Amino acid sequence: MSPESQIPTPSPDAKRFASRLAVFYATSFTVAGTYLPFFTVWLKAVGIEASLIGLIVAAPAVTRFTLLPFITAAAERRNAIRAAMIITAVITALGFTLLGILRAPLLIFVVFVLTACFWTPIVPLTDGYALKAVARYGLNYGPLRLWGSAAFIAGALVSGVLADLVAAEQLIWLIVAFAWVGALAGFGLRPLDAPAKSATPQRGASLLRNPTFLTIVVAAALIQGSHAAYYTFASIAWQGAGLSGTTISVLWVLGVVAEIVVFALSPRFTWSPMWLMLGGALSAVLRWSITAQDPSLPVLTVVQLLHGFTFGLTQVGTMGLLVRHVPGHVIARGQGYYTAAAGFVMSAASIASGAVFARYGLAVYDMMAAMGLAGAIVLVVMRRRLLAPASADQPHSAGSGG
Repeated sequence: MSPESQIPTPSPDAKRFASRLAVFYATSFTVAGTYLPFFTVWLKAVGIEASLIGLIVAAPAVTRFTLLPFITAAAERRNAIRAAMIITAVITALGFTLLGILRAPLLIFVVFVLTACFWTPIVPLTDGYALKAVARYGLNYGPLRLWGSAAFIAGALVSGVLADLVAAEQLIWLIVAFAWVGALAGFGLRPLDAPAKSATPQRGASLLRNPTFLTIVVAAALIQGSHAAYYTFASIAWQGAGLSGTTISVLWVLGVVAEIVVFALSPRFTWSPMWLMLGGALSAVLRWSITAQDPSLPVLTVVQLLHGFTFGLTQVGTMGLLVRHVPGHVIARGQGYYTAAAGFVMSAASIASGAVFARYGLAVYDMMAAMGLAGAIVLVVMRRRLLAPASADQPHSAGSGG
């Protein structure tokens, strides 16, 4: 990010828009805050085996590279991103409600896959909606996104405390409750004007032939995909090591606190988004290499703070590069393609993690470290393209995290 890209103080309209969007980010990510730490614990409690847990948890990632790109593209073509956010949030809440009453493994798998088809588009739709607001109102992406991370902490803390007080079979109802809160929050989102098209229109399909866009997508997917084993088996491994539900929640929260700090400070960053992503990639190599060694709780506590770099710094850098290199009228579609690629990588890594964890335990994190290294190599090899200035028709703003 360059110093000249600092943005002016947002207008009252921009502040109102941002506050509604921040509420939706918060309510949506509260669901993730309850899902990520304890959904796999719930699956185990209702009798699902470890290998099948890997397949079930891979379902959202699979939907990201199947149905999701069509949803984001259709919403953008119809200038209906806000409507799509509301509809997907409501169907997600209905899906988790149905999931809560099921116990048969096959039915759980089928219903969760269907629910994931509508749940997974929410984040890319919201990010696309936010990046359009970056161009329209001159907002900062990081401070908007941090409310989602803060809400994740709240969800993780609540579920962590209740995990020590209620049966694991009942944890699903926390996800259900927060999903309905998120669905209701969607109705408060403000409409966003249709963006003006570029003087040289660019179809969504042409993004897939753009080497710079493909580089961003591949590198980000590898770095973020390196979190697969962490998202799937961290809580199970920690529980097996004798850690309490509260301790597990605190470990998750520490990582997200670091992530929030990165998002909050992102408007002050002066580095190029490419260097931010590279920092995230190298942090992933370090983080997962240490985690694979079964560190003590004090060391693990410190390592968790690297989440601010492995996820947060990577996310800020990715959004900055997308704003810089993708035309505003196809930014949501670009988000869909990126999420689809990340979903493919995450699903493959999740499935592989299930097999590796079942046989080798924490050595699965060595595979995650290798993925982070691969992302770093992609960035270094293609750095000239990524460091190139934005083209004239691009809505460039460092406030997006770039």
